[in-house]
Amino acid sequence: MTRKPARLLAVAIALIVTFAAAPAASAATATDPFYSYDGSEPLSSYSPGTVLKTRTLNYHVLGISTPLKVTQLLYRTTDAQGKPSANVTSVLRSLTGDSTKAVSYQSFYDSLNPEHGPSRAIAGDVSFGGLIANAESLFIAPALLLGYNVVIPDTEGQKANFAAGPEYGTNTLDSVRAATRAPETGMNDKTRFGLIGYSGGAIATGWAAALAPDYAPDVNKNLVGFTEGGVLVKPSHNLKYVNGSIAWTGVIPMALIGVSRSFGIDLKPYANSYGLQVLKDMENASIADALGRYPGLTWEKFVKPEYVNPNKVLPYVEAVNKINLGSAPTPTVPGYIAQGNNGVVEGTFGNPPGIGTGDGVMVAGDVRSLARQYCDTGNKSIKYDQYNTLSHVGAAVAWAPQAIGWLNDRFAGKPAPSTCGKIAPGNSLAPEVPVG
Repeated sequence: MTRKPARLLAVAIALIVTFAAAPAASAATATDPFYSYDGSEPLSSYSPGTVLKTRTLNYHVLGISTPLKVTQLLYRTTDAQGKPSANVTSVLRSLTGDSTKAVSYQSFYDSLNPEHGPSRAIAGDVSFGGLIANAESLFIAPALLLGYNVVIPDTEGQKANFAAGPEYGTNTLDSVRAATRAPETGMNDKTRFGLIGYSGGAIATGWAAALAPDYAPDVNKNLVGFTEGGVLVKPSHNLKYVNGSIAWTGVIPMALIGVSRSFGIDLKPYANSYGLQVLKDMENASIADALGRYPGLTWEKFVKPEYVNPNKVLPYVEAVNKINLGSAPTPTVPGYIAQGNNGVVEGTFGNPPGIGTGDGVMVAGDVRSLARQYCDTGNKSIKYDQYNTLSHVGAAVAWAPQAIGWLNDRFAGKPAPSTCGKIAPGNSLAPEVPVG
């Protein structure tokens, strides 16, 4: 493949700057049959990572077709409850034809609507909630231009279970398996992979790296490393940190809905009338809908008086403990983790005892503790950067070029840098304890 399609992709991506502020068209209303498993054999009869359907189409940016071809795969994976499920991933082949190296890019599309997944945007759908997945072509293009194959899974699955970390992880790992098993991608079981993701993409990246040794050792042996920024670690801390903030409070109901859906939990009996209305309004929302939607929202305004202490809600405690990355295994491959710590810029002024500050939505002390925990439990190839002057959005800009450079060095076989022993102490990542 020549460089001409890559240049044309860059032009198409540039159009995002022009159109991103304009009202987006509605997503396609017709149900796409590609997303449904309709085989005669039960889904459970296939091993995770099995390719169920394949199609090739043009890569789209904001509905604009580019000359680049993308292969999309429907594959078998596993949901948060251990049940077989089907999911979709998108694969861009290396511009140089190199089959030996690939980047798995985990999107931060952050939505409760499966129509907002990156595969839909890549296939040409345009929606307000899907604008983020379209804009992320800006993050994908550098890896493609450097000669990597790029794999882009719909990390939240086909139910869009926002914030459900373990499910993000299995969806990501089985996407890698599927990408190396489909002849159309040019990759195979010897292709080396790097994992990369920011914010919601970090949820998938971190959980995939943690689960890989046990869930997908075949993938783990080919991982050169993982890099993530704006990391969700202990969600119960995030709830208290963003409580009452200006911009980020909408993630409270989003996370409650997504995690409840993932694990089959019903939190409605604990919500007051206002909380029930918020849950109804947000059940298919994206982060684009949520940002700034409920300024000043707190847990206390959301629940019945007897549940103002969230640890009195047993299903909540069970859920947040299941998605606590601090309770997951330590990754065995090198990692580069970055975190902002100036959330005041984005309207989060919280500094709760034992939690502290963060980037506006993610808690810096939790991320430091996670990095220290990895170092202390056998993985000394961990590098941690903290941007004390940057918020969540600003830190992404600082992290992205560092992340791709870090991955380049891992593929080149250079020793992974380590800041173990130099990372400041953080918060306790111990599981929450129910009250009453």
